[in-house]
Amino acid sequence: MSSSVDPSIETAFVFAGGGSLGAVQVGMMDSLARRGITADMVVGSSVGALNGAFYASDPTIAGVERLANIWRGLKRDDVFPLSWWTLLGFLWRRDFLITHDGIRKLINDHIPYRNLEEAKLPLHIVTTDIITGDSVVFSKGPAAEAIVASTAIPGAFSPVHYGDYYLADGAVSSNTPVRIAVQKGARRLIILPTGHACANEAPPVGALANALHALTLLIARQLVDELENLGPGIEYYVVPPLCPLVGSPYDFSRTAEHIERARQSTDDWLAKGGLKQSKIPHELRPHGH
Repeated sequence: MSSSVDPSIETAFVFAGGGSLGAVQVGMMDSLARRGITADMVVGSSVGALNGAFYASDPTIAGVERLANIWRGLKRDDVFPLSWWTLLGFLWRRDFLITHDGIRKLINDHIPYRNLEEAKLPLHIVTTDIITGDSVVFSKGPAAEAIVASTAIPGAFSPVHYGDYYLADGAVSSNTPVRIAVQKGARRLIILPTGHACANEAPPVGALANALHALTLLIARQLVDELENLGPGIEYYVVPPLCPLVGSPYDFSRTAEHIERARQSTDDWLAKGGLKQSKIPHELRPHGH
């Protein structure tokens, strides 16, 4: 952390989910890194698990720049590889629409460690037990399995069978895993939400786009509830998400724009003393825009 913050307090970066809106977190990270604001641990869920895992491997300005370049090059098919063959397979299998191949390739190409405990920062990946609905947190073991499970949107991707669990998207149980960070010992939380498409005047087109949009709305409301119920002694700072924000969590055509806008927005927030007062941004509250 910067010299103005007590370094003896354990600080967590908490990464929320949100599909392609994960690009917003990259702009936030860039602004924080350039001011020397760092974390002692990382907690991530859904796309936040992917961003958090990369950050935990190289929590530097150069590392964030590399992550930004990865995001700028992403296309929808890299993450959601849909084709007539996958659609026919869905009709035949009736349990999932998309394979995990795209996410696995991203992990294998860009995450430089194979086990979570090998990351430079302690890393906690949140998934959901699809049978019970409980959160299952991974802090060690195969990174790819944990991240794939945390990003496995039910219906779109099959659950990941790992040990005694069938695991799915961490967003189902704890999309912005605030309480998980506290359970792991953090006493200061810097939360990086993705936000939601608050400026859309109509629902996005397509079944998967609508499902992801609904998930981002759930994220925002869940985060407000979790923050309002934190116990005493916990500091939290929510980096304000972008609003207006047009598009869909299924749309990867705006990632460069999201990164730059989020960097500028976070610069402004920090300049106005964003890390001096715990506050829920109005952009996260219902009708906050």
